[in-house]
Amino acid sequence: MSIHPTAVVDPAAKLGADVTVGPYAVVEAGVTVGDGSSVGAHVVLHTGCHLGRNVVVAPHAVLGGAPQHLDFRGQPSGVTIGDGTVIREHVSIHRSFEEGGETRIGRECFIMALAHVGHDCQIGDGVILTSYVGLSGHVTMGDQVMVGGHTAFHQFVRVGRLAMVSGTSRVVKDVPPYVIAEGNPCRIRGLNVVGLRRAGMPAATRDELKRAYRLLFRSGINVNQALEAIRAEVGPNDAVDHLVVFVEASERGITPGASFGHAQTPGRGGGSRGRDAPWRPLGRDRGGGGA
Repeated sequence: MSIHPTAVVDPAAKLGADVTVGPYAVVEAGVTVGDGSSVGAHVVLHTGCHLGRNVVVAPHAVLGGAPQHLDFRGQPSGVTIGDGTVIREHVSIHRSFEEGGETRIGRECFIMALAHVGHDCQIGDGVILTSYVGLSGHVTMGDQVMVGGHTAFHQFVRVGRLAMVSGTSRVVKDVPPYVIAEGNPCRIRGLNVVGLRRAGMPAATRDELKRAYRLLFRSGINVNQALEAIRAEVGPNDAVDHLVVFVEASERGITPGASFGHAQTPGRGGGSRGRDAPWRPLGRDRGGGGA
């Protein structure tokens, strides 16, 4: 273990074997840092932070700060960072708003400089957040999601596994798994074929996902009809089943396709149109895709 003499480490913090703590870092009581992890200069780890093994936290990152919520009253909560995750300079990750809750970052993630992860976000394994990405509270991301820089996410948005969201996008509705999304307002642009190949997804499975994608985003039918068509016409496999379950569970509604407007689902911020509303060509999107 190596702790710089200028670092402030509370005696009640628990540091594992081979941990390094850089100059002027602050590690508060109740923090745990797993074996082999590195805490850079001027990093602040607030009470309730739990870092796994071989986590790298670059200088000036602040983990476990209070949630930016007007009703927060100091209830105890935490942040958990999975093994092997890299958190770069000036990243901020806020702890949960809920008493006993946690904001969670998965294993082997890469959170680039100046990104922000709000309270109660749940981030899967292998996620990449590029610089200046901003996640509002309660955002959920599946495994191996990739997000380009300067992208903003509305509260409670869900992003499915192996999805890619291009930089400078504004995401206010759920992004299904396996797709590429981009724009302000955000639109689904295609299937993330390259990402699926790199993840080792078999060609036959990718072909079935393409069929499901065309029915959901290019057929001109509404969401319920598209889901029924997928069940009837697309060969069953785990990836397609995962896509269908994700869409069915949406409360905010699904991000529209680039060629057709997409029905909103009722629920939190879902607006007045239901899942059976007709699809419409985009043209001028007067609503802007807002929540």
